[in-house]
Amino acid sequence: MREKLIRYMYGRYGMDSLGKFTIIAGLIVMLIAGWKNSFILSLVAWFCIIYAYFRMFSRNIYKRSSENQWYLNKTYKLRCFFARQKNMMAQRKTHHIYKCPTCRQKIRVPKGKGRIEIRCPKCNTTFIKNS
Repeated sequence: MREKLIRYMYGRYGMDSLGKFTIIAGLIVMLIAGWKNSFILSLVAWFCIIYAYFRMFSRNIYKRSSENQWYLNKTYKLRCFFARQKNMMAQRKTHHIYKCPTCRQKIRVPKGKGRIEIRCPKCNTTFIKNS
């Protein structure tokens, strides 16, 4: 059974970021449609899911790849923002992150060093903070 599926999917595009997004969006809209009892929302949800499966089983790899690249380019800033926030939250356990009072550059200082003088690497301003 698994080999048949692998043979069937050979030469097809498969799942990508845009496909995952459309399936998740379709499922969320379907839940809202069930909650609101809306026929139009359920049609939109089914359209999203069918479109995701159409893209997954498509043999036109170049076209699907360009669609995914367009999606990735449009969501680049949003994805970078969340990646940066995730990185900062992971560093909060071991480091303080201060902003320079003159140029607003973010400076990472290790925790537990007491009262220290911090020099901004961008503008060479020094300021005193507790780590």
